[in-house]
Amino acid sequence: MSEGPQYATVPRAAAWLGGLGLLPFVGLSIASQVIPGDGKPAALLGLLAYGAVILSFLGGIHWGAAMTRSIAQPDHAIDARTLAISVLPSLAGWAALLIDPRYGLALLAAGFAAQLLFDLRSTQAGLAPSWYPKLRKPLTMIVIAALIVAEFGL
Repeated sequence: MSEGPQYATVPRAAAWLGGLGLLPFVGLSIASQVIPGDGKPAALLGLLAYGAVILSFLGGIHWGAAMTRSIAQPDHAIDARTLAISVLPSLAGWAALLIDPRYGLALLAAGFAAQLLFDLRSTQAGLAPSWYPKLRKPLTMIVIAALIVAEFGL
């Protein structure tokens, strides 16, 4: 039986790197709950900064994919809608760094959830590899959980 899109195997490198990318989320989330005194704000700032960077990275994946698809076009036309949507995660991450950390963590959690929905739709439209949701779903759930724990406590 051939593998359908939902059963496609995640490349080993993507699985390992994605998993390792969770370490700062989980570690800083826990640190924000167990480190006393001045350590908590530092852990929250680290978590906010890392979350903003990774959210921006996820948006950049779609910018790069749109550029790659444009190469195949005779006039190198590019999907302006995808480009526009792909910068929203960077803007959300930046905004999360500028506001109160509690609201920033909530904004990041919402941003990761929205990005996952966009990733799922992009995969259904054939604009992302069939294995991508299998990678992104569990990673996103862990990231959102880490952000919520840091925001509201254990």
